[in-house]
Amino acid sequence: MKSSESWLQTASLEEIKRGYMEEGPAYICVCCGYRTEAGIIYPEEGVLYEAARYMRVHIEKAHGSVFEYLLELDKSVTGLSDVQRGLLAQFYEGKKDAEVQKALGIGSASTIRNHRFVLKEKERQAKIFLALMELLKSKATQAPAEWVSPVTRHGHTIHRDSFDITEQDREKVLNKYFPEGTGGPLKTFHMQQKHKYIVLTEIAKRFDTERKYSEKQVNDLLKEVYEDYVEIRRYLIDYGLLEREPDGSQYWLESRTDQQSAEDSTQGLIKEKGEQENMNRRKELQEQAKEVKTEAGIYQIRNERNGKVYIDSTLNLKTINGQRFMLQMGSHLNRRLQAEWNEYGENAFVIEVLETLKQDDNPYYDPKDALAKCLNRWFEQLEPYGDQGYHGDKKQSAD
Repeated sequence: MKSSESWLQTASLEEIKRGYMEEGPAYICVCCGYRTEAGIIYPEEGVLYEAARYMRVHIEKAHGSVFEYLLELDKSVTGLSDVQRGLLAQFYEGKKDAEVQKALGIGSASTIRNHRFVLKEKERQAKIFLALMELLKSKATQAPAEWVSPVTRHGHTIHRDSFDITEQDREKVLNKYFPEGTGGPLKTFHMQQKHKYIVLTEIAKRFDTERKYSEKQVNDLLKEVYEDYVEIRRYLIDYGLLEREPDGSQYWLESRTDQQSAEDSTQGLIKEKGEQENMNRRKELQEQAKEVKTEAGIYQIRNERNGKVYIDSTLNLKTINGQRFMLQMGSHLNRRLQAEWNEYGENAFVIEVLETLKQDDNPYYDPKDALAKCLNRWFEQLEPYGDQGYHGDKKQSAD
């Protein structure tokens, strides 16, 4: 299957922040590739949602939030150290410096303030770097080819000519990734871009140059090539080997004439207009869709072998399974907990909700403040320090 990072690489900054990207009539989650289709109504807990709205529901239920998902990515993707990831997670919960220090068991409150400053510096540097790279790309005709991304989307040019491919390269790659021959299935699509291009040009030969395909027909053909046929289809389009209508109604090889393409585009626009009219008719349904309610609370991760616990709070208890995921990946923010998880194994631990924060209709009610006070009560009750837990010693946490 396609790796999670692959979806992020093809999404724009705004699409990443939003959590999904639009591809014709489809909405695709950048976190996992989950797909919804315009024109289909999705039921969830007795409420009906149109495609775009349901995608937001999916992101919240499956990933908690885009922020939480991105924070769980590997250091090689985010460039963040474990300490920085831990701090950002705590800041996202709206915790104060002293609360962050207590939760992570590192340094003192003043240490946390210093880390805040470093993160702000990193943000300012990132803005300048992004501006520099955008300016460099705008001068792509003068810049070295290696500075220009070989795979882009949404109408950007893909520089296929930058690949220096010999017949020997082509034969070697095809033999490696098509062990049953080029007419058989693809072994994997996890490969460098140059190899991807060689593989994709071979896959493109399975399409008839004089034929137009529906998306279903394309999918059925590509399913015989690779299990993640959506990824293959996307790359065929990105490399310009396969073209399609804006609404995804028809696909064809790039060798079709301009006249044919123009005729197909006209039909595509007509269909797209019809899709829009259908969406407008469902607008009332969308406005009536209810927001998915979230519950804040306190949870613990308990080692059943020695009784030690790690406790923390969250504004959305549906996301606590993300803690298990981080532990399984060896990237949990609490190093003491991660070390014993590795030592005792997953079966030695349970993740439990200790308390669900009660809703309060008082207009002055601050859920983050109430959650912080609730967490402090559990710290006082369980004292998860030293031999009893995975947090820093009590004296240090009180500083």
